[in-house]
Amino acid sequence: MAIILGVTLCATRLWAAPKIEYAGPFIDKPPVIIGGMQDFPPYEFLDKNGTPSGFNVELTRAIARVMEMNVEIQLGNWNVMRQALVHGDIDALQGLNFSAERTKEVDFSPPHSVVQYSIWSRSGTPKISQLSEIQEKTVVVLKGSISDELLQSAGINNLIRADSYGEALRLVASEKYDYLAAAKLPIQALSSTMRLVNIVPMMNIDSLPYSYAVKRGNLALMGKFSEGLAILKKTGEYQKIHHRWLGVLEPQALPIMEIIKYATPVVGTLLLIIFVIVLWSRMLKKQVAQRTAALAHEISERERAMKELQHHQKQLIQADKMASLGILVAGVAHEINNPIGGILLGLPTLHKAHEMASSCLEERYRESGDFTIGGLRYSIMREEVPLLFDEMVQGAKRIKHIVEDLKDFSRTIDPTCTTPLDLNTIVKTSVRLAEHTIKKTTDSFVENYTESLPKIYGCSQRLEQIVINLILNACQALEHRGQSITLRTYHINNEVRLEVKDQGVGIPKEHFPHLTDPFFTTKREVGGTGLGLSISAGIVKEHGGQLKFNSTPGKGTKVTLALPVAKENAA
Repeated sequence: MAIILGVTLCATRLWAAPKIEYAGPFIDKPPVIIGGMQDFPPYEFLDKNGTPSGFNVELTRAIARVMEMNVEIQLGNWNVMRQALVHGDIDALQGLNFSAERTKEVDFSPPHSVVQYSIWSRSGTPKISQLSEIQEKTVVVLKGSISDELLQSAGINNLIRADSYGEALRLVASEKYDYLAAAKLPIQALSSTMRLVNIVPMMNIDSLPYSYAVKRGNLALMGKFSEGLAILKKTGEYQKIHHRWLGVLEPQALPIMEIIKYATPVVGTLLLIIFVIVLWSRMLKKQVAQRTAALAHEISERERAMKELQHHQKQLIQADKMASLGILVAGVAHEINNPIGGILLGLPTLHKAHEMASSCLEERYRESGDFTIGGLRYSIMREEVPLLFDEMVQGAKRIKHIVEDLKDFSRTIDPTCTTPLDLNTIVKTSVRLAEHTIKKTTDSFVENYTESLPKIYGCSQRLEQIVINLILNACQALEHRGQSITLRTYHINNEVRLEVKDQGVGIPKEHFPHLTDPFFTTKREVGGTGLGLSISAGIVKEHGGQLKFNSTPGKGTKVTLALPVAKENAA
C-alpha cells in the first residue's frame, strides 16, 4: 500500500488538489464537501493512484448511500483541512478526535471509532512511563492535531510542528529531534511503507473517540451523519467495514508450532504439579506443618481470586450500562434535537422582533388600532410572543434534564455506596432515559406510582440500571404497538416494590431456571449478550432484595423487583 505524503497546492485553493468522488446515484443533488487527511492510514489516505481510500472513506460512501447524499471527498494537509472547515470552505471532516476545546468551533457526531495515541522514538531509546520524562526533550507533533493539544495541556513546551506524518517520521528517524507524538496505527503503517525500522513506541498517551465533525451549528448535516452511522451499525454493514480495514490489524492466532512451543513447558509444569500432589497425599500424616502452610496459601489465593472477580464484575456492570446507553443514543439525540431546534430557530427571531419593535408596534397600536404582521394580527401576536419565549425556555430545561440524567447514569460509581433513595424517583429517571425506545415500541405505556413510599438504601445508578434493563426487555418482548407495558410501585410489609408488566410473547417454562445465568439469552441473533438480567440479579442481591418472574407464553410477563425498606422506616 503506497501512501502519498506530499501536498500539491493549487493556485486558487488552500488544500491539496481535490480528489472528488460522487457517492451514490444522487448526482443531481448539490455535493457535500467532506475533507480528510491524506496520510492517515488505515483511516484515510491517498492510494497509489491518488484516489481517496481507507476506513473513513468507505464509511463516508456507505453513509452517503443510505442517506441519499451526494458527497465530494477531498484529502490533503491536515491543518489546512481543519481551517477550511472553520472558514466554511468544506462542509465536514470525516475524522476528528473529540476535545472540549474543539467544541467551540465544531459539532461532533457519535464516535465511529477510537484512535490510540503514543509517544515514539528511535530503537535503543530508554522506555518512558510518564510525560514528565520528556519535559526537556524536543517532541515532533502534527500541526493542529490532538497530540499537539494533549502535550500543550500537559505542559510540554518543546514542540516541533510538522505539516505531515511523513515529515514528522523523517525528523525523528534522522535524529534531528528526540520524540514523536502521533496516532499508533498510522505511524505503524507509514513506518513500514517508508521502511523506517528504527522507529518504535515508547508509551501510550490516550485512546480518544474519533467522529465526523461539522461547523458549529450545522445540525442538519450532523443529523445525517449520525443517522446514517446508526443505520449502518443496525444493518451490520459498519461492522464489515470496520473489520475490513481495522480488524486485520488485531493479533492473529499463533501457528501450531508456536502453540506447541509455549504449551510444552506449561504441560510439563502441570505434570510435575500432579506428581508432587500424589507424593504429598501419601505423606500427609507426617507433614501436618506443610499441609497447614498449603491451606494458608490456598486461602490467600482465594482472596486474590475474589478481589479479581469483583474487579471483573465492575467492568461487566459498566460494559452493560454502555450497551444499554448504545440502545438509547438514538432516542436521546431525538429528544435533544426537538427542543434545541425550536430554540435555535425561534429564539433569535422572536427576541429581535420583541425587543426592537415592541415599543414602536405598541405606539402604532394605540394610535391606529389593530393591524397585521406577516398575516397575524398584532393584538394576537403581542400575546403569543411571550408564550413562544416560555416554550423555548421549557425546551432548554428539558434538554438539560435529559443530558444530566444520561451523565448520571453513565458515571462509574462505587458499588459500596448506600444512600437514602426514593424508588419513584429512580423509576421516573429510568423511564426518561428509555423514553424514545418506549415511544417507538408501544402506544400504551402506563405508570402508576404510590406516593410517599418509604426510603430504601442503595446506589441510584445501579438501581436505574436494573429498571432500564427491565423496561428494555419488556419493549423487546412486544410484537406490535397495540400491546401495552405497565409500571407500578407500591409498599407491602417492609418492602417497596416495582412491578413491570408487558403483553409480549412471554417466557417458556424451560427458560425460567436460566433467566439470571450469565450469557444466557434468547436474543443473541439481534445482539443480546445474556448479561443484563445476570448483572441485574447481582445488583439486587447486593441491595438485599429479590427479582421475581411470572410469565405465560403468548400472554406476557410480569417482573417484580422487591427491595427492603430502610430500617428507620420499617414498620
